[in-house]
Amino acid sequence: MPRKPDNGLAGFNTALDRILKDAEIQITPALVKGGDEFATLAKSLAPVDTGALRDSIAVTPPGGSTPAFSQPGGSRVAGPTEVIVTSGDHEARYAHLVEYGTSKNEAEPFFWPAWRVLRTRIRNRINRAARKAVRDGWSGRQ
Repeated sequence: MPRKPDNGLAGFNTALDRILKDAEIQITPALVKGGDEFATLAKSLAPVDTGALRDSIAVTPPGGSTPAFSQPGGSRVAGPTEVIVTSGDHEARYAHLVEYGTSKNEAEPFFWPAWRVLRTRIRNRINRAARKAVRDGWSGRQ
């Protein structure tokens, strides 16, 4: 009995498997670099009285746990393609009060301004890494 042609479907499926397998590995460095860059700028913009708030800004890599009292949301584990930048810890539980202000204190934003400055650059870096992962996976390179 003659074999049916697969019209290239087997090769296509193999390429997709390579892309999915290797994309996470190739994109993670871009995620971490973006998180580090964002945290550095947020630290430079954070108001400094004691330095506790500035020092509480942390980058959590994929699979890592955020600090217990960090904003937003406290302790959680980062997903496999997620880098989390947080502010606040057991010593500086007031990051949100500084960022948004209170009825008695003016806001001194540091976190969101840093994101607004860097988001396009970070997204472009991640998109370049993703496109490279797809190109390499499609062609069979690694």
